[in-house]
Amino acid sequence: MQKHINKLTRWGICVLLIIMAALQANGNLPTTLIEKVDYFIYDLRMRWEPTSFNPDIVIVNIDEKSLQEVGQWPWNRGVVADLIERLTDDYHVKAVGLDIVFSEPDSSTGIQVLEGLAQKELKENAGFVAKMPALRKELDFDDKLARTLAGRPVVLGYVFSNTPNDSSKGLLPTPAFVDADLGERSFESAIYTKYTANLPELQKAAIAGGFFNPSPDADGVIRGIPLLAKHGAGYYEALSLATARIALNASKVKPVFLQADGINSQSFLNNYGSIEAIKLNSTPNKRIPVEPLLTALIHYKSKGGPNGGGFAYVSASDVLKKRLAVDKLKEKIILIGTTAAGLKDLRTAPLGLDYPGVEMHANVIASILDGDVKQRSDSTRGFEVIQVCVIGLLLSFALSRFKALAAVLCTTAMLVLVIAFNYWMYQSFNLVQPLATVLLLIAALFVFNITWGYLVESRKLRGVVRRFGEYVAPELVAVMAEEPDSYTMEGEIRELTVMFSDVRGFTTISESLSAADLREYINIYLTAMSEEIRGNRGTLDKYIGDCVMAFWGAPVRLEDHARLAVASALKMQSIAQGLSVDFVKRGWPALKIGVGLNTGEVRVGDMGSKIRLAYTVMGDAVNLSSRLEGITKVYGVGVVVGEATKTAVAEFAYRELDRVRVKGKTRPISIFEPIAIATSIDDAQSALLELWHQALDDFRAQQWDLAEKSFRSYLEVRAEDLAAQVFLERIAHYRQNPLPADWDGVATFVSKFSE
Repeated sequence: MQKHINKLTRWGICVLLIIMAALQANGNLPTTLIEKVDYFIYDLRMRWEPTSFNPDIVIVNIDEKSLQEVGQWPWNRGVVADLIERLTDDYHVKAVGLDIVFSEPDSSTGIQVLEGLAQKELKENAGFVAKMPALRKELDFDDKLARTLAGRPVVLGYVFSNTPNDSSKGLLPTPAFVDADLGERSFESAIYTKYTANLPELQKAAIAGGFFNPSPDADGVIRGIPLLAKHGAGYYEALSLATARIALNASKVKPVFLQADGINSQSFLNNYGSIEAIKLNSTPNKRIPVEPLLTALIHYKSKGGPNGGGFAYVSASDVLKKRLAVDKLKEKIILIGTTAAGLKDLRTAPLGLDYPGVEMHANVIASILDGDVKQRSDSTRGFEVIQVCVIGLLLSFALSRFKALAAVLCTTAMLVLVIAFNYWMYQSFNLVQPLATVLLLIAALFVFNITWGYLVESRKLRGVVRRFGEYVAPELVAVMAEEPDSYTMEGEIRELTVMFSDVRGFTTISESLSAADLREYINIYLTAMSEEIRGNRGTLDKYIGDCVMAFWGAPVRLEDHARLAVASALKMQSIAQGLSVDFVKRGWPALKIGVGLNTGEVRVGDMGSKIRLAYTVMGDAVNLSSRLEGITKVYGVGVVVGEATKTAVAEFAYRELDRVRVKGKTRPISIFEPIAIATSIDDAQSALLELWHQALDDFRAQQWDLAEKSFRSYLEVRAEDLAAQVFLERIAHYRQNPLPADWDGVATFVSKFSE
């Protein structure tokens, strides 16, 4: 009897797993896990494909070489006009797409200054005034660019947005079609209310325009791009679609609607999905399959960049100076864009984190020309549900009878068969079929049937490791694993010590390094700081550019969280000094960091949205910690802590820097610089601290002469101390400007001190 019960229970759970998988495949039980796995599989397909590209597409690259030879971006419009003229007249290209927007008038020529002189200071100078029309024509580079665009196959780029406070700029091109052209039909598309487009005279002169808005998935990776987007009553082309259309000599873009055989109900067609492709009236016609919201999957054909083994790149300066053979560009489709790190047109793609945005357009154009746009069939959901049910039942039946080795072989064979079929559909028919659900179902059935007991007993332990492994050190995960029920991602109020650490002058550093060197520079820094934080029982919260956010006291409670945080902050300063020496030897800029620490009650736990959650902290104490990090710049110190942290860690010696009122706070606070463990301070250091605090007391008592004398004595020992110099400047100011009767010696800051 028990055997039959166990068998029925086993089959019942298998069927339950199959039903859940079928519901998920049909969209009734969506999970972010399945979505992430499908994203991973999709990206893996792209990486497995051999590098290929359409030789008819060439990217004119505004690269570092061009910036050195022509000048820093943005170039004046006269240079852009020359570039287009070279491409169309000298190299006889087929079409040009600009991954650039010209939304503001060109102010680089000085024409505005000359206009002002002609109207004011030199208006009596007849010769100068007489020359103004010629000068105006010669220096009006916007007009020159507009004249150059006229009659040439050039597509201008622009950007849509839905930012509430923004206003639209420039002029949109003529839409591909409008609502009235669709009759009673309708379909879903990306809808935008604002745009940043090109100057009217430029767009009117150009043959077409196209938007270049990216369309990242939930994980931030760009796998598709909208080919059409709606603004008002019009549907507008993407840069890639418009450029391909011009290159193919097509004049119209037409939506292709789904046909439901034997059903004439218009409402049914509207509900059914309406549109399945976009057609260009080229010779022959080009049919481009689209995803929901008129998005086309990007078929990445190269690894990205001039060295990615894909599309041909030529330097813009070589085109301007006519260094290239005409045959290299003749009858080519040209995209003008940039891979220069400082111009920030690098995107996250399945093939890498710094994929050139301009090459994404190149991939879409290549797919349109080659007719190999990847697509998800409208029957995808139905096919996946059937696949899940059939494979799930077959595998459940087999695994319930096979022993361990046979079960392993059977499961492996099923996995290979499913993956091979999926890849065949992808390669032969350009169909992207979801794979994650059926693969996870196979894995789940195998694990359940073979390791049921292990799966149940260790579920909580694996959950703890999965949730917290990326935030905390392995030794803390081991502590948590001993009592997994005690640790969850649920939000709670807890006293913690929060840290913000930031690189000084990072903007200048990023401008002085190449993309590869900058990536290595920041990776070395973040790795070293993260290892110290985790090694001292801290929890990494996030990286915010070059800023590291961390906290102590969660998820594992630490009674000495403030002490550990202060110790880490001082050690991070020491590590940064060591890294700086190494960086300078490499010819890189020196590394200096500022660290802010604050202790207080915060809310800690999972926070975010339905799309993405993160284990993090929020609260007033967190904001103050960020402000303290910014204040390190003002006083020229490496570490600043708040009053609560200083009180909690009495074993350290501190220098009280000031009493301040930071942005967003009305109550003043004292801020301190931790020096070292108090017992390690020698007599000279103690005397110097005593001198500083005496100077601070005299300053607050408005004893300017005594305070100045003490601060200058302090500078004799520490000549470069910025904090002392700050107080000397204040003393000089207060001597000249009487103080109010209620002056409390508090310095008020009104900014966040962000880079």
